[in-house]
Amino acid sequence: MSDTAARADLVSDGKLRGSVDENTGKIAGNPAEKSADTGLESADDENLEEAGRGEPQLVTVPSATRADRLDKVLAGLLPEHSRGRLQGWIESGNVLVNGKPGKVRQTVGPGDELTVWAQPAPEARAFAPEPVEFGVVAESPDWIVVNKPAGLVTHPGAGNWSGTLLNGLLHRYPELAQVARAGIVHRLDKDTSGLMVVARNETAQTHLVRQLQARSMGREYVALAHGWMAAAGRVDRAIGRDPRVPVRMSVERPVAPKPAITNYAPSRRGMADPGGRVTEVVCRLETGRTHQIRVHMASLGHPLLADTIYGGKPIAGAQRQMLHARALHFDDPGGAGEVQFTAAVPADMAQVQESIAWSA
Repeated sequence: MSDTAARADLVSDGKLRGSVDENTGKIAGNPAEKSADTGLESADDENLEEAGRGEPQLVTVPSATRADRLDKVLAGLLPEHSRGRLQGWIESGNVLVNGKPGKVRQTVGPGDELTVWAQPAPEARAFAPEPVEFGVVAESPDWIVVNKPAGLVTHPGAGNWSGTLLNGLLHRYPELAQVARAGIVHRLDKDTSGLMVVARNETAQTHLVRQLQARSMGREYVALAHGWMAAAGRVDRAIGRDPRVPVRMSVERPVAPKPAITNYAPSRRGMADPGGRVTEVVCRLETGRTHQIRVHMASLGHPLLADTIYGGKPIAGAQRQMLHARALHFDDPGGAGEVQFTAAVPADMAQVQESIAWSA
């Protein structure tokens, strides 16, 4: 999203004023409300009401409008907003019909009075500081090593515009607002736990990104996979979007594939009852593609426990993919040489490990 678009969405959280054009049925803005500096509608904090929702727009449905569902009529009056977004406003109580909370499917027509509180798009709040829980293993003037818990999204995106690690980083380290992506150098999947490094300034971020590109940053993971893996190996198969299932990545006829290399070695084998054979495997990445370890292990016929997207089953009490980033090393951008960090598996994964009868 461009800066201009983001600012426009943020401004919509303030006053929405205007009049309805009887010819088009659309709301026209009041030029007097435009800011001379930005061309955007002004938002005077002193006039905010309704717990900060802003001053509402009061609209009488024009006589030329055909009676229809509230969301359809509103979409005709506010064409600059998507129908889905308007439905969200209605469902959250930000649209009244004749003074009462509106419902998406209720019929409205000429003469009905609508009260609308415009709400910012979720992505407009994506980079807002929020108190989010996460562990910090170590920090320096140039970097922060985070131990991300399972269940925490790393970066805002569709369906997760708030409550992410990025939001928590901005809350705990306000200076990260000056660094691209709040200093995030690499990501972990939502349900993968473990170590990540975050840069505290642009120079450090550039240094760390270059280490990733040069494959000199070391990242080691521990995973629990279905079946018994006989020996160590290396998967060198490009990964891209699955052409049939958008939420999946694939090595089979992938869309826009990128090189991906995973080195793996079984550390012990055991039995889950019920569930059958399980291997604890250590994986070291040479590249960092979306879902890389999960996709590569599944391609070998050994999907991770509870990784249902790639064929894993929730055995031995596993409730999320059994994958943890347990070790990280990189060259300190501040000149201190190589630094190394480790993080023990979290309690949920430890409990699954303890429930398995390990033999070798």
